[in-house]
Amino acid sequence: MSAAVGFDLDMTLIDSRPGIRAAYRALTEKTGVYVDADLAASRLGPPLRTELGHWFPPEQLEEAVTTYRALYPDHAVAPTVPTPGAAEALAAVRELGLRVVIVTSKLGRLAALHLEHLGLVADELAGDLFAEGKAAALTEHGVRWYVGDHVADMVAAHTAGVPGIGVATGPCSPDELRDAGAAYVLSDLTAFPALLRQIAVGSGPAA
Repeated sequence: MSAAVGFDLDMTLIDSRPGIRAAYRALTEKTGVYVDADLAASRLGPPLRTELGHWFPPEQLEEAVTTYRALYPDHAVAPTVPTPGAAEALAAVRELGLRVVIVTSKLGRLAALHLEHLGLVADELAGDLFAEGKAAALTEHGVRWYVGDHVADMVAAHTAGVPGIGVATGPCSPDELRDAGAAYVLSDLTAFPALLRQIAVGSGPAA
């Protein structure tokens, strides 16, 4: 198995905020429980249950999760767009003979809908994982660097023993990403191909 570059999904490879806002508004309409869609979309990263726990009482939480995920395909996929440089970042990985592995807190089948809609291709996709929980998937799939927008992604990289590459396209600032252990911090993915060529060439063969 050749080595891989791992990527988080939301706010790393895709800007899912427009779609997620729409899905939360649909959830409010469906359940009658108000969710501040703008606020929820501004703090993407943690698992869905964490966000919904701010709005729903514990006894309603699992039903809310199920309802949101049922609404998601019809409301959240079409409005979502790639982040700047996302397609080029994946192309750069493959140009170096590396594999693309996406490890995300989003449920895998919903993540796959985004990839298909946007024409972004992953060699492996692991979903429903967060922070330290991502580390086993990074190790299993031979990830050599992990790219993410959240401090929890840098925790995942550290736990897996690989360098974390932070991109400041999500809710976390460059300083927060560095403080969480990022080996490199980029403003967005447009600078990633040059960085990858720099660090991969000096790291030995890809296989």
